[in-house]
Amino acid sequence: MPLSRPAFLPAAVGAALLLAAAETFAAVQSKFNLAPPATPIARDVHWLHWMMLVICGVIFVAVFGVMFYSIWKHRKSKGAVAATFHESTKVEIVWTVIPFLIVIGMALPATKAVVAMKDTSNSDLTIKVTGYQWKWGYDYLKGEGEGISFLSKLSTPREQIENQAPKSPNYLLEVDNPLVVPVDKKVRILTTADDVIHSWTIPAFAVKQDAIPGFIRDTWFRADKIGTYHGSCVELCGKDHAFMPIVVQVVSAEDYSKWVAAQKAKMAAAADDPTKVWELAELKQRGERVYAANCAACHQASGAGVPNAFPGLVQSKVVLGPAAEQIQLVLHGRKGVFAPTSVMPGMGTLSDVDIAAAITYTRHAWGNNAAEGLVQPAQVKAARAAK
Repeated sequence: MPLSRPAFLPAAVGAALLLAAAETFAAVQSKFNLAPPATPIARDVHWLHWMMLVICGVIFVAVFGVMFYSIWKHRKSKGAVAATFHESTKVEIVWTVIPFLIVIGMALPATKAVVAMKDTSNSDLTIKVTGYQWKWGYDYLKGEGEGISFLSKLSTPREQIENQAPKSPNYLLEVDNPLVVPVDKKVRILTTADDVIHSWTIPAFAVKQDAIPGFIRDTWFRADKIGTYHGSCVELCGKDHAFMPIVVQVVSAEDYSKWVAAQKAKMAAAADDPTKVWELAELKQRGERVYAANCAACHQASGAGVPNAFPGLVQSKVVLGPAAEQIQLVLHGRKGVFAPTSVMPGMGTLSDVDIAAAITYTRHAWGNNAAEGLVQPAQVKAARAAK
């Protein structure tokens, strides 16, 4: 029933009350309801959610209402005497047919939604999503933007995580490189993982697809609202599972084309000359940035590591040992390299220059002075090809 303003209230006061009521309702909805839908599938899921909730609520009220009425009406203190009968064919038919019809009424629209979720044909874009501990890799395989590739990882500052600074509005839901897609386009997502099982999830899209090492799974979405949508890995994937957010930016077709052009220009500018021989100072300077972005979360900025979880790199036998062994370790990772239960994820998604720079940096930082202190990108390239 629509809300109406009492005659004695001024128009401004009535409008203010209606606005306050609407804001309160919206706050309650956002707190207790599903995420506001941004795709047709998500709206179907919302409708199914409320439809089934109403059906279950009606059944609950009806069953318990009859039960409590019977207990009250036919209690012993009123002299009620239990009826004696063996069976009733009509009752058996009724309580079989009615639940059957209810289940069919719930199953048909649910099946339709599930079938639609699995239909990844005729997509406008195809994007491969790879889960890593603890970041996401995006590769645009088909459609406008084909060839674009980047990593996306948590950008919330460590000071906020360690309670040394005020937390931002999107605390732990911020990334350095969001996935960008155009509005009203069907986007097919192929999921896989490099190490352990992850799960790519965007509640506003009603999308949740596991990323399993050695397997390719697929899902899709068609966002019809421009905006920024947040999600996270919802599979327990290790120590930093909570620090693996997902951000998808849905933009207009024109803005998407501009983004594609900018990304390709950025990739071309960042491409390194594979034949270049780097100086030690250059590699150390670049390696410090690469280490801070990809390694410091586990080994700490000071190289001290995390006790009982991740080893320190200060005077580490691995860092001070043969460069070839460290290259293989950083490229491909290894289990039990520092301790029986430790896991070193591979960093093969980084470029040869970045890996060489990071290794060179660790071999000179924090007082380390490795014999093979300078690692060239050509060494990393050769090790990658030999695997």
